[in-house]
Amino acid sequence: MRRRDFIKVIGGGAVAWPLAVHAQPPKLPTIGVLGTSTPSGWSQFVVAFVQRLRDLGWTEGRNVAIEFRWAEGRTERFTEIATEFVRLKVDVIVTAGGAVLATKQVTSAIPIVFALALDPVGGGMVTSLARPGGNVTGLSLQSTDLASKRLELLREVIPGLRRLAVLANAGYPAAVAEIGEIQAAARTFGFEVAIPEIRRGEDIAPAFETLKGQTQALYVAPDPLTFTHRVQINSLALGARLAVISFAKEYVEAGALMSYGPNYVDLFRKAAEYVDKILRGAKPGDLPVQQPTKFDLVVNLTTAKVLGLTLPETLLSRADEVIE
Repeated sequence: MRRRDFIKVIGGGAVAWPLAVHAQPPKLPTIGVLGTSTPSGWSQFVVAFVQRLRDLGWTEGRNVAIEFRWAEGRTERFTEIATEFVRLKVDVIVTAGGAVLATKQVTSAIPIVFALALDPVGGGMVTSLARPGGNVTGLSLQSTDLASKRLELLREVIPGLRRLAVLANAGYPAAVAEIGEIQAAARTFGFEVAIPEIRRGEDIAPAFETLKGQTQALYVAPDPLTFTHRVQINSLALGARLAVISFAKEYVEAGALMSYGPNYVDLFRKAAEYVDKILRGAKPGDLPVQQPTKFDLVVNLTTAKVLGLTLPETLLSRADEVIE
């Protein structure tokens, strides 16, 4: 081959090589999951979410990508993670609670699905349940509506109940709203209510110190902080011989006496259904916010024995799950 022809061949190849080197496979649709708690805290939720996506035809790594980030109960992380998802150009963000509003403030373009939210309308997440509008939709917990029912359950277990404590994150708007519901219900039952202020994990142990000898039962209000530290909370409550009621089964698995509320695992399955519709072209603002129709009562017999409580048979017969 003549030198001039050889140079032409090399020159032509040099044009083609960068195209081969930089060729990229098509980008998979990407879901950003902003977990408000820890990976272990959300493990059951993630399994349910991913399995339901698979049922609907979305397999991670094959035709969809999922980016997980964890706030570990620290609300200041919400905006940071949401900003990262915007930078990554994810196609939809899945989150819960107070992280919804923080994410909405970061992006008005990327669809946001909340698997759990206490008061999506009052919290400014959506315009209405029927027509959310904007880029946000998901599942409402209706948790504040259940405060009175939870106090009734406590009174059923502790007939002489007069003094109640509420553990809630004073820096979390939805928890503050629930405190108002609890106080209103407590007045109808004639309960005295103590509310130690917590804002960080470091505040939890000192809060229990202030409650020593001052209360008979503890109502744990929902928020990422209390959920992340639920094992510590229930351990301290058992040490103080306090009957704990909360909103989710996961607390009872961690040692609480009772929980009454929607099934979180089921809500994450339904969140996957929203994601499926959005990835197939639906607009989040056109998808109505769903409200739970089934509420689970879960009780822990082991905890009842430690506290010296005999749970009424009428209550046990109504329980959806009894942990022994």
